[in-house]
Amino acid sequence: MTDSSVLIIEDDSTMLRGLEDNFRSRGFGVRTARDGRQGLETALADPPDLVVLDIMLPKVNGYEICRVIREQGLQMPIIMLTAKGQEEDIIRGLELGADDYVTQPFSIRELLARADAFLRRSKATVSDVYRFGDCELDIASHRLLTGGVEIPLTAKEFHMLEYLVKQAGRALTRNDILNSVWGRSVIVTTRSVDRCITTLRSKIEPDAGRPTFIRTIRGIGYRFEIPNPASTGADGVSRRFRRNG
Repeated sequence: MTDSSVLIIEDDSTMLRGLEDNFRSRGFGVRTARDGRQGLETALADPPDLVVLDIMLPKVNGYEICRVIREQGLQMPIIMLTAKGQEEDIIRGLELGADDYVTQPFSIRELLARADAFLRRSKATVSDVYRFGDCELDIASHRLLTGGVEIPLTAKEFHMLEYLVKQAGRALTRNDILNSVWGRSVIVTTRSVDRCITTLRSKIEPDAGRPTFIRTIRGIGYRFEIPNPASTGADGVSRRFRRNG
């Protein structure tokens, strides 16, 4: 159970009802909006702990909602819902401030798990030490330990890993990573991101060929994940929503 609040901005009544029921069953305080203008006004007037946001909305689309929320300095997690599988649409939403996305049809249990993970991180005390698997990243001492043994990292590799672990759970585009790790003034290509990711995987992954922590999002970028058991129902079947029509 949770005492967190969620704002669901969705114009499809069947989808909205299903999402509302599921979030309420998990103890969320739920507010809803059926168009972008109402959703944006609600988010700004009384900011929720989490926003679940459809991209294709009447009056104000989801991209504009992301942009305005972030311009106002609000940092609550935003999870996009989209029926579009086109990479450029997802990338646009992420670069405007969304934290993650799900494309329909999607597992409602996975969406709830992502929501819980984002809220845990947003409420957690900021730490100088991050642990994942057998690894321990100590920001203050600038060291990476695996099984108690220090693993040498270049300055760029350390900066990259620090950025990834601090953004754990977020879908990150290659440009997000490039601008945050290399800086906007440095002229390098996104291939530099891929090369650094490959090197990091060789140092932190139990099997670099089948990465556990730094997951590739095809055509978009990467997500740093702490693995969890698959989200399935009691009968082992994932619960999925699909937009009518």
